[in-house]
Amino acid sequence: LQRMLSMAVEVDRSPTCSSRKIADDIFPFILTIPLRSQRQALLNTMESQLLRCRLLELLFQHSCDVPTASSMSLDKILYFLSHSSVLPQFQDETAMWQRWDEMLQYLSLLLMSYQTFPLAEHLRSSLSDRMDLIVQKAKPRLQESDDISQLDIQLKMNELISRMQEALGQPLPPQIQEKLFMLQ
Repeated sequence: LQRMLSMAVEVDRSPTCSSRKIADDIFPFILTIPLRSQRQALLNTMESQLLRCRLLELLFQHSCDVPTASSMSLDKILYFLSHSSVLPQFQDETAMWQRWDEMLQYLSLLLMSYQTFPLAEHLRSSLSDRMDLIVQKAKPRLQESDDISQLDIQLKMNELISRMQEALGQPLPPQIQEKLFMLQ
C-alpha cells in the first residue's frame, strides 16, 4: 500500500496536487482507525513524505477550533502547536495524557516530514523537473513563513504547556515532558 501511494503521488506532473487529492480521499479513513498503534503504523511507514505531511496537516486542521488557510510552513506548525486541541476522540478509550502524547508524536512527525520535503529535497517538483534541479544543484527556496525565531518557538511551547497542565489538572507525565523537549 505504501509503495502504491508513493507512486501515485509521483505519477502526476505536480506531486503537490496529487498528494492533496490522495490525502483528501484517505483522511476520512484515518479518523476511523480504532487504535493508536494502527494509526502510527500507517503514518510511520508512509514512504511519501509529501503525502504524510499533507495527512498530518489535515489531522491538525481537523483538531483546530479555527483552522488556518495558510500554506504549509514552519509558521503553520507553530499555529498548530498553539491552536490544536487533543486529537479527535478515536474509538479507543485512552487517558487524556495519552491523547496529548499522541498529538505531540504527530506534531514531531509533521515537523520531520515538512523539513524533509521543502528544505532538503525538491519534492514539490515533478520527477523529471527534480532531476534537472539536482543536476543544477539548485537550492530549494524557503518560504517567508519558514522564518521563525527562537522566541516564537519558546512562546508557543509555553502556551502549549500551560494548556496541557490545565487540561490534565496535574503535573505533566515524564513521557509528555520528554516529547515536549524533543519537539522544541
